[in-house]
Amino acid sequence: MRLRFNFRLYPTSHQQQALARAFGCARVVFNDALRARQEAHATGSAYPSDGELSKQVITQAKKTPERVWLGEVSTVVLQQALADANAAYRNFFASLSGKRKGPKTARPRYRSRKDHRQAIRFTRNARFTVLDNGRLRLPKIGDIPVRWSRDLPSEPSSVTVIKDARGRYFASFVVQTTDAPLPETEHEVGIDLGLASFAVLSDGTVIDNPRVLRRAERRLKKAQRALCRKAKGSKNRAKARLRVAELHAKVADARRDHAHKVSTKIIRDNQAVYVEDLCVRGLARTRLAKSVHDAGWSQFVNMLEYKAARYGRYFAKINRFEPTSQICSTCKTKDGPKPLHIRQWTCPACGTVHDRDLNAADNTLAAGRADRLNACGAQVRPGPVPAPRCEAGTHSKPTPTQV
Repeated sequence: MRLRFNFRLYPTSHQQQALARAFGCARVVFNDALRARQEAHATGSAYPSDGELSKQVITQAKKTPERVWLGEVSTVVLQQALADANAAYRNFFASLSGKRKGPKTARPRYRSRKDHRQAIRFTRNARFTVLDNGRLRLPKIGDIPVRWSRDLPSEPSSVTVIKDARGRYFASFVVQTTDAPLPETEHEVGIDLGLASFAVLSDGTVIDNPRVLRRAERRLKKAQRALCRKAKGSKNRAKARLRVAELHAKVADARRDHAHKVSTKIIRDNQAVYVEDLCVRGLARTRLAKSVHDAGWSQFVNMLEYKAARYGRYFAKINRFEPTSQICSTCKTKDGPKPLHIRQWTCPACGTVHDRDLNAADNTLAAGRADRLNACGAQVRPGPVPAPRCEAGTHSKPTPTQV
């Protein structure tokens, strides 16, 4: 399984200038590749191939006075920027033809030098090295100090250097991992995600919602108002922008840290995890949009999914249209939809008093178990599938009209 490991970088001022040149050169190559494809489309000619684009925007461009400074950075950085442009167009065309699943992919856009997030990628061809003293050696940049929080499980295949809006630098390594599965356990859990509580588990565990954005909202408002009062292009405005970016970075880091801790504990303690497939995009268009984004459900579910695959656990999403809040988990009586302010209700059939979220978590666990394969490898609740050729059966004799 391929994973990414992020570590903080602390480049010197000279190394920051070298990284800024690399960011700019990669951006120019990406934009030149997009411009060449757009000009080919406007003239009605065929799109240039990847090899032709490499010669045009990298090899030949270095020989011109306008692009001679492309030779100041590693060629691998330029090649990877061109590969990103080609991949963006392939994804766009695959989305138009329907070959790419998920929402439609927009046409690639130009990269701006005013974007506060910049990134470049080095592959093994660039011969980047993690030195014995803990520094990361990058070609034409130097040896950059790294804050190592853990050891890499294997040799990285590539490293991406990222500069975020706050001005922090990170190294993202792509590593092949072969983690041993966790010891098996008999515990299974269904999860009901919410806003009053971040998650309610079918075993009765209630995880509080941290509401990191709500807690930082007052400081964010103050910093954003101060930013609006600064003159555009001034140094004070740049300082105020960094203050806003720092507060947003703290919010994102706190939300990610909470999701990592909760997802790791759930995967460690349970053999199977079931969660509802929420339509977060639709919920984000309601009056609860800010709270939905602040909860970070999609990030949390993605962590559960990849950690389950990494450590040998079973993970599944149940149908989003499953009426988990309308069914009694005891007698399976459907009582109909209920408004959000009703947190407890009594089943009219069996008289059981249910907590709304805990009952939904129990129903999520039951629905996930029903959809899981049984011991013989067949679905407990199978859908219509073609019968195999070797299946035994009776064949009626043909009637005279069929002969």
